[in-house]
Amino acid sequence: MTELDTRPIDNPALDTGDDEPKNSHYVKKEDIMRSALDGTPAVALCGKTWMPNRDPEKYPICPKCVELMEMLRSMD
Repeated sequence: MTELDTRPIDNPALDTGDDEPKNSHYVKKEDIMRSALDGTPAVALCGKTWMPNRDPEKYPICPKCVELMEMLRSMD
């Protein structure tokens, strides 16, 4: 199973602008690193794709990411 970083990160959308309301998302650790090093967009657990660039602690976590993370944790 792929290791997930359970820290939420922010979500400015690449193609349609910021979400309303703004949310933080769960993302694979390797996607966070790749985004930071290569400028590659991150892909959230819920499927959202964006370039992380804001403090995730300022926003609530995406409800769909929370639901999917709970499902993954229950499978362990």
